[in-house]
Amino acid sequence: MSTTPGRAVRKAYLVASVAGVLFFVMSVGLLGVWPRRVIEAQTAAMSPEHPLGMSASALRGRAIYGREGCAYCHTQQIRYLHTDMSRFGAPTLAWETRFDYPHLWGTRRIGPDLSRAAGTRSADWHFAHLFAPRSVVTASVMPAYPSLFDGAPDRPRQAARDLLSYLETLGRAREIAGPEGEAHAREACNCADDEMLQMAFDGPVNANPAKTRRGGEVPALPPAADLARGRQLYGDHCASCHGSSGQGDGPGATALKPRPGNLAEHEYSDAQLAEVLWNGVAGTAMPAWRDHPLADLAALAAVVKSFAAARAEPALPEHLAEIGARVYASSCAQCHGQQGDGRGTAAAALAMAPANFRQQRPSLDLSLRALRNGVDGTPMAPWNSRLGADEMLAVAHHVRGFYDGGSR
Repeated sequence: MSTTPGRAVRKAYLVASVAGVLFFVMSVGLLGVWPRRVIEAQTAAMSPEHPLGMSASALRGRAIYGREGCAYCHTQQIRYLHTDMSRFGAPTLAWETRFDYPHLWGTRRIGPDLSRAAGTRSADWHFAHLFAPRSVVTASVMPAYPSLFDGAPDRPRQAARDLLSYLETLGRAREIAGPEGEAHAREACNCADDEMLQMAFDGPVNANPAKTRRGGEVPALPPAADLARGRQLYGDHCASCHGSSGQGDGPGATALKPRPGNLAEHEYSDAQLAEVLWNGVAGTAMPAWRDHPLADLAALAAVVKSFAAARAEPALPEHLAEIGARVYASSCAQCHGQQGDGRGTAAAALAMAPANFRQQRPSLDLSLRALRNGVDGTPMAPWNSRLGADEMLAVAHHVRGFYDGGSR
């Protein structure tokens, strides 16, 4: 009688121990091993055959991204939510991050999601933002990283270039995969009846509203504009680069190539301002502002137009009129187009679209400075070694003559 309770207790301990071990093994299998195998199988099936991996520079940049704690404020995962999709694009697929392991998805979105950071901003903007965030984004709460630079944003150390190299990998693989990659992933997903999974293939891969686009449909801005609202928006989003009076001398301007446009030395048509605000300017740091209501963009356009003070420009001497047309046809039309509309035969090959003189008119002084000095950071080269003073004066007048204010 005295040994029976002891044996029963020992058996109970044994059963409990075995049950505990089995539960532990089952938990590891269900929560660790099985999901991993499912993800690995899904990744292998949906991935392109030869996805682009990371360079040595990008791998170093990834380590810096982790070391500096970027993942504490930036996520790298576009969720299956319409709000995420409208801001950033199609939800993240597992195969997109197959080379980015352990993952840096992040848990808090204090800054924007970076899943599709590649190609969204120019390199000079990234460097300016890393060196002094508020020089280009007035309300930024991101800390500065001057240790990545040699004293100025246009002198990035290798670490800054590595970090940028890593940022330019985020979302790149899926962009490069193109429509064929999307079709392959959709077929491998085998999820035609799963409404949620189908969201991963709905809409553009990168829908970032700041990403520049070269061309495309642009909505007309409403005619009535709230100038007070426009000034507030300009101060919040534009003055850091273009300066408080639109002269292209904001605190972030010196780090950007090309420098922000001097709005006070241009006349712009409504269509040109709508184009720039909606699509940005590809090849420059000027982002698109498609996340703003059209009424706000109209208010911004009104502020920009208010910077251009009316000025009396000297008339072109009559004997130079023919020279301007001849020089323009031989030296400018290849890029700016025969009609000054920026559609020259070489325009499509240039990273930055040539100026459309029918929609924007620079001052005579600005035109002459561009001819003499070129425009740093653009394909516009200086012409003072190839053209005489009379020829540059003549062609500067000639390009101004194309402007029609959008009436044609």
